[in-house]
Amino acid sequence: MIALGFDTSNYTTSVAAFDGTSGENCSRLLDVKPGELGLRQSDAVFSHIKRLPELSDRLFHNIGHQEIAAIGVSTRPRSVEGSYMPCFLAGQSHAQVLASALGVPVYEFSHQQGHIAASLWGAERMDLMDKPHLAWHLSGGTTELLLVTPDGVEVKAEKIGGTTDISAGQLIDRTGLLLGLQFPCGKALDALADPECQEKFSPKVNDFSFSLSGAQNKVQAFFEATKSPEKTAAFCLNTVISAILKATKNARKAYPGMEVVFAGGVASNSRLRRNAAGLPAVFCPAQYSTDNAMGIAVLTWRRKEQDGISGL
Repeated sequence: MIALGFDTSNYTTSVAAFDGTSGENCSRLLDVKPGELGLRQSDAVFSHIKRLPELSDRLFHNIGHQEIAAIGVSTRPRSVEGSYMPCFLAGQSHAQVLASALGVPVYEFSHQQGHIAASLWGAERMDLMDKPHLAWHLSGGTTELLLVTPDGVEVKAEKIGGTTDISAGQLIDRTGLLLGLQFPCGKALDALADPECQEKFSPKVNDFSFSLSGAQNKVQAFFEATKSPEKTAAFCLNTVISAILKATKNARKAYPGMEVVFAGGVASNSRLRRNAAGLPAVFCPAQYSTDNAMGIAVLTWRRKEQDGISGL
């Protein structure tokens, strides 16, 4: 018996299955034309609608014929009032139709809750689902430091810090396009970065918050001065990482003893992982840092267990 999860974020279509112990996730990035920095929401919705049947078919082929007990889906970016993006409607519609056909319940979660759950499951730290901790949600559109507290089978994530303007992912993608990389640029920028380059711009960090908009001009000026894509990639990543780690250290002073979970696509960056080694940092395998439906499937299983419906 399994629980299914669906997630249709701004740049990735993903479906997953979880049986209480192990899971399977199938994902595919949405197509973005070379030189463009993202997609309009209408184009993202259309792409998700085309991708969902293909990925669902691949998932069912991989897991074989198993009874489906419940279906979960991300319906909004965050679990706060007014949080909304049209792209999540594609997954929500797909999940509701399938649940109606099968006669099973549908559980709704936020994309951010799914990220946290996927990171904890992937890192084999599901114990933190029931303990207060700090978490970074680092992605193409979000750089938020969260105070995470248990909320039944889910988690409540309160924003306490992060960027006050553009996200870490936006700075990384804009730097990547400056260097001729294909959007989304995170993996390619990580691979391109000169491992010996330690130069950076140090954004001002106020408690747990910082601004990255000025850093974009610094990256541009650095590239014009050095003419080096490799050093510029490193300069960008060093700048982002220095701000994140300084805010993290400040937060750990305010919340002593709490572990720090790193979730979201930027959390897969190898340089960030190396530099955070001195912290009580929780990282999961890279495939569960990037957008995926695995966390939604895990949360769905936990909710089904709590409901006490026979079979789990």
